[in-house]
Amino acid sequence: MTSRFGLALSELGIVLDAIDPDEIAAACEMIATAGRIVAYGCGREGLQLRGLVMRLHHLGLRAAMQGDMAAPPVGKGDLLLVSAGPGELPTVTALMRIARDAGAEVLFVTAQPRTPSAVFATRVLTIPAQTMASDRGEAATSILPMGSLFEGAMFLLFEIMVLDLRGRLGVSPEDMRARHTNLE
Repeated sequence: MTSRFGLALSELGIVLDAIDPDEIAAACEMIATAGRIVAYGCGREGLQLRGLVMRLHHLGLRAAMQGDMAAPPVGKGDLLLVSAGPGELPTVTALMRIARDAGAEVLFVTAQPRTPSAVFATRVLTIPAQTMASDRGEAATSILPMGSLFEGAMFLLFEIMVLDLRGRLGVSPEDMRARHTNLE
């Protein structure tokens, strides 16, 4: 392994170890008990959420990405899962308000838990990693560019959450595989 790989893996490990296990457990409980789950994130964060939504489908949950044509409305008993690593993204904030007004719960994934938008969240899941908002000057702490540390941590965190959810929901690996598309 080259030193850049080792450094990047070390940075990811430090971030993941710093995530509050109680926040992870609470997030998994919200997901496991939601009627419908709709997720939204901008850019590469949205891609990580798209991967999680796919796994939630494999777990047998009703999950979709906001903006897709088959995205359902949200209301009481449902969950909007949103990500804004830098804290404030106007679209994310607007969707959080709409979901709360409709009676849905909101799970907000961010590196900035004290951002003003957090007031619209039912729960905040903090990933304490460099984002595009903190990748310059003295604030820059990662070898990885822009928000890659946050996005990489999202991927690994979500995969660990899927393992937790699999146990909570009593879903076997075979059950998950049976829900995977056969059209590849």
